[in-house]
Amino acid sequence: MDLIEPESGNQSRDFAGAAQALALFLDFDGTLVELAPLPDQVKIDRRVGPALEKLHSVLGGALALVSGRPISVLDDFLAPHRFDIAGLHGAQVRLGGALRSESQAPAALRDATRELVRFANSHVGIIVEDKRISVALHWRLAPQLEEDALALMRDVAARMGPSVRLQQGKSVAELVPAEASKGGAIAWLMQEPPYLGRVPVFIGDDITDEAGFETVNALGGLSIRIGEGKTCATQRLASPTVLRTILLDAAESGSLTPHAFSQG
Repeated sequence: MDLIEPESGNQSRDFAGAAQALALFLDFDGTLVELAPLPDQVKIDRRVGPALEKLHSVLGGALALVSGRPISVLDDFLAPHRFDIAGLHGAQVRLGGALRSESQAPAALRDATRELVRFANSHVGIIVEDKRISVALHWRLAPQLEEDALALMRDVAARMGPSVRLQQGKSVAELVPAEASKGGAIAWLMQEPPYLGRVPVFIGDDITDEAGFETVNALGGLSIRIGEGKTCATQRLASPTVLRTILLDAAESGSLTPHAFSQG
């Protein structure tokens, strides 16, 4: 995968004729909401859920969240609204209200989780997030422990073997089922109604989203990175606040086109 710096935040492809046929894929943390010190401390703008509901209708149902969070957690944040979701980096996929696929937790994941908990118990600021199918180690509250935390995660992943993939992000590393990826989830959804035949738009903020950007680029869609950092995304928005403004305006107007994302 090639990581690049887009030449301009307003760079865009020629999407003439695609305005009525978008499929919108949205990351959650760092994209729809600002990052927080702890996963359960994020705050969601109360207008986001209704706006996404409106855009879901505008896009003929072709709107999905693509996140490292479990589906159940995203549902809680957005209640009472429910959307298609690829959760746990694609290890879970819900489409049309039905869970269509879910990876099995690797057999050694419970032992690995206990090892990570022991590490967290002996290091202030380290947080273990047990997602049942995957497990994440956070060091946002203890940045000085990044090297130790990453070394442990790499060692655990190596011992677990090919059943897992080590997924790194902003102050976090996660052990996920090897076959799961955001790019794979987007590719699968794009073969199913109501996404089939549409132009994909994927918006994310982290290295965990690069596989999704790569897939969307290959499909001739629009990939958008929130914030700084090298990326294979072709366009950039400054912050989750800018994205929310775009989505809220689109929901109010009842129209979402690729051009809307070039205004950030």
